[in-house]
Amino acid sequence: MSNAFVVTVTMFGLLIGFIILKVPISYSLAFAVLPILFLTPRITPVMLLSRMMIQYGAIMLICIPFFLLAAYTMNQSGITKKLIRFSQALVGWLPGGLGHINVLASMFFAGISGSSNADVAGIGGVLIPAMIKEGYDKNFSVAVTACSAVMGNIIPPSIMMLVWGSTLSTSISGLFLAGFVPGVMIGISQMILVYIYARKRKYPVMAKFDFKEVSASFKESILALFTPVIIIGGIIGGFVTPTEASLLAAIYALILGIIIYRSLPLKGVSPLLLETGQMAALVLFAVGTASIYAWVLAYFKIPQFLVNTIGSLTTSPIIMLFLIVLVFLFVGTFLDAVPAIIILGPLLQPLAASVGIHPLHFGIVGVMSIAFGLVTPPYGLCLLIASQIAGINCMQAIKEVGVFLLAMLIVLTIVIFFPMVSLYIPKLFLPYLF
Repeated sequence: MSNAFVVTVTMFGLLIGFIILKVPISYSLAFAVLPILFLTPRITPVMLLSRMMIQYGAIMLICIPFFLLAAYTMNQSGITKKLIRFSQALVGWLPGGLGHINVLASMFFAGISGSSNADVAGIGGVLIPAMIKEGYDKNFSVAVTACSAVMGNIIPPSIMMLVWGSTLSTSISGLFLAGFVPGVMIGISQMILVYIYARKRKYPVMAKFDFKEVSASFKESILALFTPVIIIGGIIGGFVTPTEASLLAAIYALILGIIIYRSLPLKGVSPLLLETGQMAALVLFAVGTASIYAWVLAYFKIPQFLVNTIGSLTTSPIIMLFLIVLVFLFVGTFLDAVPAIIILGPLLQPLAASVGIHPLHFGIVGVMSIAFGLVTPPYGLCLLIASQIAGINCMQAIKEVGVFLLAMLIVLTIVIFFPMVSLYIPKLFLPYLF
């Protein structure tokens, strides 16, 4: 029995065991690596700590706390409610108006925050109680809120894409552009489902279409809607790096809340910074422990073993992408997105390269697959947050979630079969990547 086989079985077995025991994922990853220090004397604690420090040295990781700060500032200063009002003016007249508002507001917020968790907490905290009050089924309200929040990690900017790009040395600018069309397609597919549910269950229209309200709400939210222009336009135009863009987004959000709208008092900034620091610490600690887990796998040439084994099964890019999607979807049900990217990305990247899949295509398919794990139990963090807001067990909403997830998987299938759906915009603006 080879050393590599023993290491693989030990690490994956312990990781799954710790997760079943509900040990936090960051600690589960670290504890799963510890036995390897005894099985393989060549690997020392200093080597693992060194690997962790190297990962923390990635400058792109600085983006994470800044994008989180921008998202929390938008929520705390009431800017999220302005986006909801604008969404209401645009689509509130449709059957199931609040459901459409939920989806559209998530699309707008996704272009600002890069965080699905901030999306579901901010928008869900306002709209789920409103939907229930207006007679919407709780399960439906939870499903549409949790599933629309997934766009927070697909429509740029995206924290998942930042982690993916820094881990796999893929262009973050290219990933941002590649995520735009698939993210909008997911939003449209969800609005179609909301319309079908509304017709079937006779959900109410929120309000009649009023051009004056559209104009007024647009003027009120235009400064917030300008945030994606600062981030994406600055990066694509070469004016700022993604790291600098994330800092600008955070500063811009604070200026809007404190100076322009005056809805965020100065004394409210300290709690925001504390909340941002706590969440960023959780994410970055997971980054560190996942990096040593992935490094040990690479040390024993597990990625090469996968390339040789799975690569011999097919040379078709489409089939290979479906195999990759299955792996990401399965792992996403019990593993957080950040460690999943750091562990699986380097393992699966050689497989994608071996059949000629473009790095950006591989990246957007991988990010979409992992993001879907945010609504699949037992992990399903967006589903858990939305269910908590509605006051129900997350398994109660699983039927409606399954329907929305199916629509999202159809969009993912289209992206797999037609690479230019995701690659056309990057190819147009960043031709040097092709």
